[in-house]
Amino acid sequence: MAKINLLSGKLLEITLSRLSQQLIENHDHFLETVLIGLQPRGIFLAERIKQILSTTLLKEIPLGYLDTTFYRDDFRRRADKKPLEASQTKIPFLIENKRVVLIDDVLYTGRTVRAAMSALMEYGRPATVELLVLIDRLYSRHLPIQANYIGKSVNTIQSQKVIVEWKEQGFEDDNIWLINRNEI
Repeated sequence: MAKINLLSGKLLEITLSRLSQQLIENHDHFLETVLIGLQPRGIFLAERIKQILSTTLLKEIPLGYLDTTFYRDDFRRRADKKPLEASQTKIPFLIENKRVVLIDDVLYTGRTVRAAMSALMEYGRPATVELLVLIDRLYSRHLPIQANYIGKSVNTIQSQKVIVEWKEQGFEDDNIWLINRNEI
């Protein structure tokens, strides 16, 4: 199987706009809502969503970055792989009693989101926590976690991988690919 392009160009732009509009509909002018992008790849999506919201609402939207490395349940079980390297957590605002929207690029097993929930509690007790993902890989969940906002749902099998490429990472264009793991 060759690479399959799931989202790119104008369709990706429309998807990001739709996700932002859904957030606006469900959050009262973002008075008590904050965005938190999950390190390392969710921050690119979070930055894009924040930019769209700020432009649309004509106000600054609080955005933080959360690293889940040391909260993962597989942190010490990676003998066959190189050790995980932590990214920076940067949450320059209080989350106590705020509506938090966690943002990540791909929802796969749910383990990263579970780790994010544990890490988030170190910074206070939010009023609510919601999840926004660009790609929801169906049929692969290990934990009962689901997203509130989904860019695109994709039927995948274990031997496939979703690759997200952002211009901010140095790629020529934004693309989301579905590929077989053995083709990486």
